[in-house]
Amino acid sequence: MTQLEFAKKNIITPLMRKLAAIEGITPLKLMQLMRAGKVVVPLNINHKIKKPCAVGSGLSTKINANIGTSTDESRISDEIEKLKIAIKHGADALMDLSVGGDLLKVRKEVLKYSTLPVGTVPVYEVAVRASQKNKNFLKFSAQDVLDVLEGQAKQGVDFFTIHCGVTKKSLGILEKQKRLMGVVSRGGAIIASWMKFHKRENPFYSHFDRILDIAHRYDVTLSLGDGLRPGSILDATDKAQIAELKILGVLAKRARARGVQVMIEGPGHIPINQIEKNIALEKKYCSGAPFYVLGPLVTDVAPGYDHITSAIGGAMAAGYGADFLCYVTPAEHLRHPTVNDVREGVIASRIAAHAGDLVKRKKIAIDWDRRISLARKARNWKKQIQLSIDPEKARQYRASSKPKLSSVCTMCGKYCSIKLMEDCLPAGRQGTRV
Repeated sequence: MTQLEFAKKNIITPLMRKLAAIEGITPLKLMQLMRAGKVVVPLNINHKIKKPCAVGSGLSTKINANIGTSTDESRISDEIEKLKIAIKHGADALMDLSVGGDLLKVRKEVLKYSTLPVGTVPVYEVAVRASQKNKNFLKFSAQDVLDVLEGQAKQGVDFFTIHCGVTKKSLGILEKQKRLMGVVSRGGAIIASWMKFHKRENPFYSHFDRILDIAHRYDVTLSLGDGLRPGSILDATDKAQIAELKILGVLAKRARARGVQVMIEGPGHIPINQIEKNIALEKKYCSGAPFYVLGPLVTDVAPGYDHITSAIGGAMAAGYGADFLCYVTPAEHLRHPTVNDVREGVIASRIAAHAGDLVKRKKIAIDWDRRISLARKARNWKKQIQLSIDPEKARQYRASSKPKLSSVCTMCGKYCSIKLMEDCLPAGRQGTRV
């Protein structure tokens, strides 16, 4: 049985107990959320990992880090180094988005070294195989799609992003409204191009029941991809995006009925004033399924700083109820990310997730801020650094202070407000609140 089927039968598994303890909720509560389709646990029966995670309503916001080769950068060793950096700095899941080199070997190494759940976008391998075999990445069949899904599931992939909402209907709506940026999802663009080339319906949509059979067999979580997500804030929350979302909501119900765990992917580029609406729409049309968002990026003008634009949007999205943030690195829109880009992306996304959790009033999140605030008040630098989201960087900054001041920092020096107030107010009257 899948984890969802255990939950439907009111069976609390050892995995549910372990994850409930991490989240600070009862195993019964976690099981009930899973049964309702509001929480998923991406974990293939063939993948043994140290750090499984639960994603969804009432839980801490999780983050995903993308790695993977490109057609121009395909060294496996580089991607494994990125994997290790992402894990070190607190990612909850990884996605292998490889399109260059030996994809089977890359995925094998990623699954071997990852202590976290691993996801993929199977249409990438489908297209690469078609290109190698038929000299045209669009010359693949529905059976080729199913073969790749079966192979990846058997190998141990924990969750699939499948672009099954890019259909004749949703593309028809897109064509009528004339977007500024059109289709910016790589997977979505491949599917749309395939449909035009073959004059047929999207195989991920037309063969959805067979995909469910594969996912059920290995307990692979389906992440229903946003192939029509906006690539410009000027296209946000348009008719095509909403049409796709409604299709995904219907497919999500079919997946849950089959005992397959499912989450929904979301945009994308969205201005700040539309984030709350987007979260509400997903929860409405997809019956509360976990929402996995890319960013969202709140402006289009910051190439080189899109880890910041996405962190702003991610914090707001998490606060409004998004469950899973896909990180964005400073390299977004510009180049294949480096190891340092991955580090910066993970840290920025973790900050966003934590900021959102503070809004959700997660006890663990609030307690973390309380402890570092008390350490700051006591000018306990060692403790502050230890509790920081990136102790390595905090330690480097503190060590670089000149002159080295043991009790204050070089920003305020002898005018340190905390030290001045210690002398000004008697002990116990400085506003301590725990």
